Amino acid sequence: MSLPVIENRRARHDYHILETYETGIVLKGTEIKSIRMGKLSLAEAFAIVRNGELFLVNAHIDEYVKAAHFNHAVRRERKLLAHTKEIRELDEATSRQGHTLVPLKAYFKGDNLKVLIGVGKGKAAHDKRADKSKQEAKIEIARAMRARNR
Repeated sequence: MSLPVIENRRARHDYHILETYETGIVLKGTEIKSIRMGKLSLAEAFAIVRNGELFLVNAHIDEYVKAAHFNHAVRRERKLLAHTKEIRELDEATSRQGHTLVPLKAYFKGDNLKVLIGVGKGKAAHDKRADKSKQEAKIEIARAMRARNR
C-alpha cells in the first residue's frame, strides 16, 4: 500500500509562498490511521504561533471508521514540531502585514508524518489572473511543440 501525499492546491493559488519549513506533527492513533487512508484535508487549514509553540488549526481529519467511541475530534488544533529558532522565524514572518502560515503538503517520511508549512503573502485578483494566463500560455506552447514533433 502506497502512502498518500496530501497537497493543498489552493494555497499556491491564493498566496505567494516566500519560504517553506518542514515540521512534524503530534497526532493520536486514530488520526494517523485515518491519514494513512488519505482522509486529510488541508484546504481551510492554517498555522499559528502561540506561546512559543506552533499549531495547525482547522485541518480536517475524518474519523477512523473502526475506532467506535475512541475516535478523535475532526477539527482540533494539532501541535506542529519545529526547532525553536524556526518557530521564532515563523513568528517574525507572520508579524508582518499580510503574511500567514499555510500548510502546503502533508507526506510520510519513513513512519513519520511531515507537514510542509509555507510563509505566504496573499495574492490580489490581478495576480491570480496573471498566473492563470501564464499557465494557459505554457499549456498552449506544450501543445504546439507536441503537434510539431509528430
